[in-house]
Amino acid sequence: MKKVVGFGDFLVRLSPPGYQRFIQCSQFDINYTGAEANVCVSLSMMGIETEFVTRLPDNDIAKAGLSMMRKYGVGVKHVAFGGNRMGVFYLEKGASQRPSKVIYDRQHTAIAESKPEDFDWDAIFDDASWLHLTGITPALSDTMPKVCIHAVQEAKKRGVRVSCDLNYRKNMWTQEQAKACMESIIPGIDIIIANEEDAEKVLGIRAAETDIISGKLSREGYVDVARQICEKYNIKEAAITLRRSISASDNGWGALLYSGGKAYFSKEYTIHIVDRVGGGDSFAAGLLYAKIKELAPQEAIEYAAAASCLKHSIELDFNLSTVEEVERLVRGDGSGRVQR
Repeated sequence: MKKVVGFGDFLVRLSPPGYQRFIQCSQFDINYTGAEANVCVSLSMMGIETEFVTRLPDNDIAKAGLSMMRKYGVGVKHVAFGGNRMGVFYLEKGASQRPSKVIYDRQHTAIAESKPEDFDWDAIFDDASWLHLTGITPALSDTMPKVCIHAVQEAKKRGVRVSCDLNYRKNMWTQEQAKACMESIIPGIDIIIANEEDAEKVLGIRAAETDIISGKLSREGYVDVARQICEKYNIKEAAITLRRSISASDNGWGALLYSGGKAYFSKEYTIHIVDRVGGGDSFAAGLLYAKIKELAPQEAIEYAAAASCLKHSIELDFNLSTVEEVERLVRGDGSGRVQR
C-alpha cells in the first residue's frame, strides 16, 4: 500500500489544565500539533503508511515532538532541519456558552522561512499515493505560498493525488490573501475539504439559508456550495463538514461529499465535546482512508464523519480511534457502553 504524505507546520500546543482560563493558570500542559501532522497520526492509527514532512529547528523540543510522531507510527525521515524556532499554539478550552480561545505565535518559525529547495521531493514522493496539505501552511509567511505550490506541482509530476483542507484562519491572513493563494493551489487538487466559513471566506461561495451561530443549516445550500466549487475550479470531489453549534460543549456533526455530480450526506451525530481541536483533520484523514480503500461515496462520507465524531471525545489533537471503532459507529453503535 502506498503512503500518504502530509506537508505542513508542526508546533507546540500549550494549554491551561482542564477548562481553566489563561488568567487563572499557573502552568501549561505541553503537547504537539499541526493540521497535517494530525492527519498523518489518524491515518497511521488506521493502518495507513504515512510520512510527515516539515522543517524544524535542530533542538530537543523539536526532537521530542518527532519522537511522539514516531510513537504513533508516522514516518519523519524527510523532515528538514534549520531555522531557530517552532511555532506555539496557546489554547484555552471553552465550555457551555464560553467559546474556546486560540492565540498563535507562529512568525519566523523554521518552516515559515523554508524554501522549496530545502526538501528532497524525489525521496518524499517515492511510493506515495496522496499528498495532503491545508490552507494553514501557506498562511505562515509571504514565501510559504510558493513552497506549497511547488509541493503540489512536484506531487502532480509524479502522479500523486492531492487533497487540501482550506482551513481558513482569520488570525493568520486576510480573506483577500487567502483567496489569491488558494486559487493558485486549487488547480492541482483532486479533492477539496472545507466548512461553510472556508467556502465563504476563501472562495466567496456562501451556503444559502444557513446561519451556523443560530444552528440553522440548509442541506440544499451546502449541495450548491459543493457543486459550485467543483464546477468553478474543475475539481473531482468536494467534502464539506456540517457543524451545528448548540454550545461550545455540544454540537451537531455531519458531512457532505459531492462526487460525480451527486451529493451524499452522512448521518448527523450529536456530540458532547471533550476536545474539538483536530476534528476537521480527523475528518480529512477518514476521507483519505475511505479513498485509499476505494469505498463507495456514501460509505466514504459515513466513515469520515464517524471518525471525526469519535475524535471529539479524545483529549488533545490526535484522533487515536481505530478502524474497528469507526466502523462500529458507522453501523450505529454509538451507545458508549463499556467494551468487555
